[in-house]
Amino acid sequence: MHDTTHTHIICKHFKDLSTTELYNIIKLRIQVFCVEQNCPYQDADGKDFESWHLMIYDADNILIAYSRILPKGVSYPEYVSIGRIVTAESVRMHGFGKLLMQESLKQTTALFGNAPIKISAQAYLRKFYTSFGFVATGEEYIEDHIPHIGMVKLPIQPPHQGS
Repeated sequence: MHDTTHTHIICKHFKDLSTTELYNIIKLRIQVFCVEQNCPYQDADGKDFESWHLMIYDADNILIAYSRILPKGVSYPEYVSIGRIVTAESVRMHGFGKLLMQESLKQTTALFGNAPIKISAQAYLRKFYTSFGFVATGEEYIEDHIPHIGMVKLPIQPPHQGS
């Protein structure tokens, strides 16, 4: 049984990653997105250089979950973005996806304030992302041979102060 309480979470800008951290990130992304999903695509898209990288390690110091946080203008002109959201197969259905999204949103707010966030979600995960306040925008589309949907999480508006 995997335990979300015995993890450590690190968020670093690309320029601050160690070579070991970068290797572990690439290894996990390729394992899931290319091998498991049988989807050959160019993972190294040039966006990593401008991104922050959120890593969740287990008690044995194995990278088990990861996302990258992209500033406004890198993936979308008007939105901050979270991408390459991934959990290792060995820990799925144990709450790590939820922990990863909670931490990703927390880090996004810490880095960029209360900014709107856009993601390109695999369509079958629409309900999962909806639970974090994301709303589908537009129609489903195919990206790397997999159905996706654009989803946006708008900033939380402060309560209106009456005069």
